[in-house]
Amino acid sequence: MADTAKPRGTGRTGTRRRTARKEAGPTLNDEQPKVLLDYYRQMLLIRRFEERTAQAYTQARIGGYCHLNLGEEATVVGLMTALQERDYLFTNYREHGYAIGKGIHPRRVMAELYGRSTGVSKGWGGSMHMFDTEARLLGGYGIVGGQLPLAVGAALAVSYRGGDEVVMCQMGDGTTNIGAFHESLNIAALWNLPVVFVVINNYTGMGTTVEKSSAEPELYKRGSSYRMEGVRVDGQDVLAVRDAAADLVERARAEQKPFLLEAMSHRMKGHSVVDPAKYRSAEQAEEAKANDPVAAFEARLTEAGILTDELRQEIADSVKDEVADAADFAENSPHPEVSTLFDYTYATPVPNESSRMPADPVFAEQ
Repeated sequence: MADTAKPRGTGRTGTRRRTARKEAGPTLNDEQPKVLLDYYRQMLLIRRFEERTAQAYTQARIGGYCHLNLGEEATVVGLMTALQERDYLFTNYREHGYAIGKGIHPRRVMAELYGRSTGVSKGWGGSMHMFDTEARLLGGYGIVGGQLPLAVGAALAVSYRGGDEVVMCQMGDGTTNIGAFHESLNIAALWNLPVVFVVINNYTGMGTTVEKSSAEPELYKRGSSYRMEGVRVDGQDVLAVRDAAADLVERARAEQKPFLLEAMSHRMKGHSVVDPAKYRSAEQAEEAKANDPVAAFEARLTEAGILTDELRQEIADSVKDEVADAADFAENSPHPEVSTLFDYTYATPVPNESSRMPADPVFAEQ
């Protein structure tokens, strides 16, 4: 889960090439072992949670669309660690790990996936539409780019009230090619809004490589069109992501202006649970596997003597139990009552609002 005391960024960033990891970047020397182990546990929790989610989907316990954070654990944990509890988060539909990282209990996240009333959105949102005002996760959004104008609106509200919160708006690389991306960045820059736009570049969008879909494949440079500073970071390195994101978040807070962050992070599976990713070559699949952020961070901690065999097993067992508990909680939680079907259609009562069930007659009998 996310720490209440979050480390501040130092502005250090890392980048990576298409086929090889860049070795330069934050080291473990200046970090507290407890903090590093907490990052590792968070990453492992997201990995095991998503694996269990994929299993539950194939067992028909989860319906609808389902997109996993597998391979993006370092990016997720780094970004969420960079935020303060009072900061707001908007995500796209690949949001399970972000919800957990924002402090929402895995039980509530899994229950939402199962469509149960104990879920984050009371079972009505499912995988793509988690929403928790207390955690300040203001939604996952199924429409590509649908979250960007809303995130800008939230940042405008913060600015209008004179608050010091920051809005983080996460998106995939494909989102940078739609109109809402450019409109949102333009308005945010014009109005000096405290929002950090984060592009998760997994190289393939939904199924087409960034090079074949974007005339400017270095997506962080697109901020320059709006005189907005952009930064690219190695999304496989949790410390690099944390530092880059924390630096931009705190600058957005202090300077009241927007920034653009691009995190290069492999997606280990297809676009969704049911996508076999046949558009990916064997070489690309192997590259994603070789850049597994969980395995890489585990190796770094082991080499540094921070993660012992005993501690590794202890963390693994703890995470396994927590995920099993979340799945058991979801399985045994109640479905929403049919009578609540129309409860959240509108925020306030609307005259003549229909509450007709599918089997009800169009016109009531006189």
